[in-house]
Amino acid sequence: MAVPAGEKPGKAGRTRLIRGPGLLLVWLYGVMVVGAVSRSAVQIATEFDKAPLAYSLSAVAGLVYGFITYSLVRGGERARRAALVCCAAELAGVLVVGTWTLVDPSAFPDATVWSDYGMGYLFIPVLLPVTAMFWLRRSRTAP
Repeated sequence: MAVPAGEKPGKAGRTRLIRGPGLLLVWLYGVMVVGAVSRSAVQIATEFDKAPLAYSLSAVAGLVYGFITYSLVRGGERARRAALVCCAAELAGVLVVGTWTLVDPSAFPDATVWSDYGMGYLFIPVLLPVTAMFWLRRSRTAP
């Protein structure tokens, strides 16, 4: 696997993804993991019958954020591609759920992480995957 000029390989020859803006992405995804998982865990444990779909979607969002964080930290071409696919799925989820919450608000008696395109999280859920996909495409290794 070729390493871009000026880039040092990480463990086992893997190219590091957490250099420059990648480090900020790891930090932001880490914050989103804590926010989404802790929020959904409390909601599922205390009031799941109020909005099961919303709370389940928040838990799924937390798992997706966790996988992307892990992939970025792990590094390497396979992890980069896996994170890229996950970011695309995350963006699709944000767009679908965001649109769904606007079209049929009654389907979500309580907000999810992705409700209204992540408005409750300062729109980070819609901006983060776009930024991450740009970074991941830019940081791919040469064939």
